[in-house]
Amino acid sequence: MNVALDRAYWLGLLISVVLPVLVGLVTTRVTSAGTKAVLLLALSVLNGLLVEVAHPGPDFDFGTAAVLSLVAFATGVLSHFGLWKPTGVAGKAQDSLVTSPRPQGV
Repeated sequence: MNVALDRAYWLGLLISVVLPVLVGLVTTRVTSAGTKAVLLLALSVLNGLLVEVAHPGPDFDFGTAAVLSLVAFATGVLSHFGLWKPTGVAGKAQDSLVTSPRPQGV
């Protein structure tokens, strides 16, 4: 079995690793986790659709776009909890564009 991934797939995977930081930039610490998850899911779906459009294949395949969206969402969640949160990048991203006051005791 020979697996060959085009540049569009690799770029989509890289973007899905950075998506949690983007969510942190546009939300605050007081934004609910559910809202952040929905925003991450929406950005993941957009990423999956754009990667499938950018793929140099003959046709747009909605099934492939759906799988790419799920992979992007899973990668985003895993990179948030495994890479960005422990290193403090997630908190710094949320503090960079703060639009509401920081809650007491945090």
